[in-house]
Amino acid sequence: MTLTSTKHLIRVGHSPDPDDAFMFHALANDHIDTGNFQFTHELVDIETLNQRAFSGELELTAISMHAYAYLHTKYALCRCGASMGDGYGPMVVAREACSLADLKSRRIAVPGKLTSAFLALRLCLEQEFEFVLVPFDKIIAAVQQGQYAGERVDAGLIIHEGQLTYAESDLQLVVDLGVWWQELTGGLPLPLGANAIRKDLGEATIDQVQRLLAASIDYGLENRQEALDYALQYGRDLDQRQADKFVGMYVNDWTRDFGAQGREAVTKFLAMGYEHGLLPELIVPEFVE
Repeated sequence: MTLTSTKHLIRVGHSPDPDDAFMFHALANDHIDTGNFQFTHELVDIETLNQRAFSGELELTAISMHAYAYLHTKYALCRCGASMGDGYGPMVVAREACSLADLKSRRIAVPGKLTSAFLALRLCLEQEFEFVLVPFDKIIAAVQQGQYAGERVDAGLIIHEGQLTYAESDLQLVVDLGVWWQELTGGLPLPLGANAIRKDLGEATIDQVQRLLAASIDYGLENRQEALDYALQYGRDLDQRQADKFVGMYVNDWTRDFGAQGREAVTKFLAMGYEHGLLPELIVPEFVE
């Protein structure tokens, strides 16, 4: 009788976007030896991943930094795999030019109540505002049409590749939240998302899975064109130049490691959310070492 070892299944959740596809290319396409681990990948929009994380069904998952405030007892933040807006980030766009003050009385399409973009906008406007939930990839069309599912839409909070393509839809930029945050904090990047790992996996497994995630990120950065070609299939009409730019925005040295400044940014973002009454408790982020 031949004995066979059973591999440890790691279910991974990430967004169907060029940056996440680039990051997970090596793991998804067997370019690195995963040893006793078998990775399966589920590609789902970030707000759905945020919601699913409450049940802890995925061992490793992308989550919004905002959502982490509610998930910190279940998940720890991997030190690699972050999406940081370094002088750029989610944007609010409208059909016609308007001021930041004008937004306070507008109905804004948002991609999810647990997204970091939503928390950042609430901090930026310093008051509650009318909003309507719209899938992230339908927000630009909703702003163009002035409505979504019968609800009025005056402006839209855009994430992902919409940051590069909104002008092609004749929309006007009202605020770039990455710029706003950098000016507010004296140069910190805006912490948007991270890869989080379930704490109950145990220290040894957590360490090995994080090492494999780091290896996948490094493989993509060191084999950029190959990883970019794979990622382009998730580009939603981005051309090669735009996809390359978008990946460069969100898979970079911040992705390799939060570093001291990245950790400071996460801590400040969560603390500000609490101080403004937008988060239920003061969260000190826990990073896998």
